[in-house]
Amino acid sequence: MKHQPLTFAKAALVLALAVTLVACSSGAAASVSSNSSGATTSAAPTAPSVSADTASTSSGETSAARLDLNTASADDFLTVPDVGDRMVREFMEYRPYTSIVQFRREIGKYVDDAQVAEYEQYVFVPVDVNQADTETLKQLPGVDDAIAAELIAGRPYASNDAFLTRLATVLSAAQLDAAKSYLATQ
Repeated sequence: MKHQPLTFAKAALVLALAVTLVACSSGAAASVSSNSSGATTSAAPTAPSVSADTASTSSGETSAARLDLNTASADDFLTVPDVGDRMVREFMEYRPYTSIVQFRREIGKYVDDAQVAEYEQYVFVPVDVNQADTETLKQLPGVDDAIAAELIAGRPYASNDAFLTRLATVLSAAQLDAAKSYLATQ
C-alpha cells in the first residue's frame, strides 16, 4: 500500500478522530445511525474536537480547523464526513461563496438542513469585514448575534487589522487568534 503525505486538513481530522476515540473508550457511548445510502455510521459523543489549530465556537466549544469553501481542494473536502465525489462537485460549483447563507441555500438543494449544519462544522466562508452578513460573521469563534450587530454597526473598517482591533474588545485572545484565519484577504 502506497502512503501519501497528510494534508493539514487530513491531519486535523485524524487528530479529531483520535480524540473522539479516546473519549469513547473512556466510557462514553457512541450512537449508531443510518445515513441516506443505508450505511451504518457511528457518531461520537459531543466531546469537543481538538487539533493543532483549534477555534472556539460562539457557544464556547472547540472545533477543529475548518476548510475555506473558496480555496479548499477536492481532496480536502473528501475529509469532511458524509462528503463524497458528488457533494465535492456541488461545493465547488457555487464558488466563490460570499455568505454562509449562500452555502446553506445552494447545498440545501441536495441535502437537508441537518446535513448542511453538519457540513458547517468543517467548512467556512471567508469573512469580508465590510460586507459579511450576520450569519457569516457568526462563523467567527465567539461571535453571536449581538457581537455581529456591533461589528456591522462599526463599519467600514480600514483594514482587517482595524476589524481585529475592534474584535479584540469582545473576544478572548484565543478566539481572536482563531478568527484571523477566517478573514478574507483585502
